[in-house]
This record gives sequence, structure tokens and C-alpha cells, in this order.
Amino acid sequence: MVSTMVALTDEMIAAFETIKAFPVATASKEGWPNVVPIGFVELVDKETIWIADNFMKKTLDNIRENPKIAIYVWGPETKGCYQIKGDVELKTKGPEFAKMQETVRAKMSKAPAKGLMIVKIREVYTCAPGPTAGDRIL
Repeated sequence: MVSTMVALTDEMIAAFETIKAFPVATASKEGWPNVVPIGFVELVDKETIWIADNFMKKTLDNIRENPKIAIYVWGPETKGCYQIKGDVELKTKGPEFAKMQETVRAKMSKAPAKGLMIVKIREVYTCAPGPTAGDRIL
């Protein structure tokens, strides 16, 4: 089954833009989960998220085995709570990679910026408490 990309709504984008560090979850091919906070997460467009690899180990191993990811979007200033799921492509060269390195190093000059994870958004779920918690919304 081929999944298609979905586009975030303006409300979801506004929530995304308030977050400083995102809990990002991956799993090995055997299903062992890994969750880490990542600060260099950028919404490129309504369907694509870039994540910079500065110090990843387990996350990178998991993505190589199982190129799926979940990103938790919630904070005190958000007007909603979302879990974004997507497919990941790793890049360590090319124009997108070079642009990510430039962006990361403008914020943290000594950051290694050794890889780029390009996330194509496939599903979005609500994680706000209540009777719709966990429902797929996109």
C-alpha cells in the first residue's frame, strides 16, 4: 500500500512554529522505540519537515533500518496537540543538505550538521486529552 502525503493546516503550522525542541520517535526494525528531543527541526512546506542530524546515534540507526518517524507537537503556547508521522529520506550531500548545513551553522557555528532527514508527512493525529485523543485528523 502506497501512502500519500498530507498537508498540515494553518493551525498545525502555527503550533509547530511555537516549539523549541521536538520529541522525535523512531523504532528499530524489531520495534524497539527511541525518543529524543531535537531542536533543529524545520517545517519546509505543509508536507515536508527537515531534521538536522548533529549528534544522532540510535535515531539514525533506526531510520536506516525503518525509515518511519513520529514527531510530537505540543507546548504551552500551542493551540492543539499533534503527532505527525512520516517517511524519512536521509541525505548527506546535495543542495538540500548544503542548505540545512548553512541554516544550522548560522544558529550554532560549531554544529557538525552531518546529515539531513527529509520527512514527508503521511498522517497527523490529535493527542489532546478527551474523547478524540489518538484520532487520525489527516
